[in-house]
Amino acid sequence: MDIRSAQQLAWDNKLAKGFNTTDVPLEFGLLTAEVGEAFTAWRRKLPDFGEELADVFLYLAALAEMNGVDLESEVERKLAKNRDRVYARDERGVLLRVEEPGSR
Repeated sequence: MDIRSAQQLAWDNKLAKGFNTTDVPLEFGLLTAEVGEAFTAWRRKLPDFGEELADVFLYLAALAEMNGVDLESEVERKLAKNRDRVYARDERGVLLRVEEPGSR
């Protein structure tokens, strides 16, 4: 399944169930709670860790739809941007992004 399809299915489920589709701050709060649940599942080595990560993705996808963001296009753009970034270690061994010409 592609991201765009998952985004639409997450949105369709919200509509069908009567879940929040307009309150962006609420949706961010719910997304944050899901991230917390995923962290707890990971920390406790619970068998539903993958399901909790899926919840995070679905809340994020619905939040994108709520705000008219094509998440698939944004993910593709961001992956390309990250791929082209260059990193180097400073004198302390800390990995830092090298400033790209014209990026300021």
